[in-house]
Amino acid sequence: MAVPFSDDFEFCPDLAVIPAAEQHRNLTAYPPDLIELAIEVVSPSSVRNDYEVKDKQYAVQGIPNYLIFDPRDGHLATRWNPGPEGYLGRDTIPYGGKVTVETKLGRLTIDTRRLPVDPEAPAQS
Repeated sequence: MAVPFSDDFEFCPDLAVIPAAEQHRNLTAYPPDLIELAIEVVSPSSVRNDYEVKDKQYAVQGIPNYLIFDPRDGHLATRWNPGPEGYLGRDTIPYGGKVTVETKLGRLTIDTRRLPVDPEAPAQS
């Protein structure tokens, strides 16, 4: 699903949460104001895009919650409270427990204990 930000610019998050009432429309693109949560999974080629570019652009567009799953480092980065300079709320939580995200659409609890960690990634200190 694409999230258009202008006529020439759009992102396609790995997963996006929209209101159930919009699901029946089955569109290939949804406006940012319908996205309650955008999720990205970091790959070696997407690090800068996921942590810098999309982080700022999703916030500027007012997407309330942004989650970045990072199997390279074995953590989940959570972002909330969007503003013109980026997300004001930020946490980085190591994989190994449950994380709860509050949205206008409801509460989402993610169990990170079984999420994969890249065995080739350098150990973090």
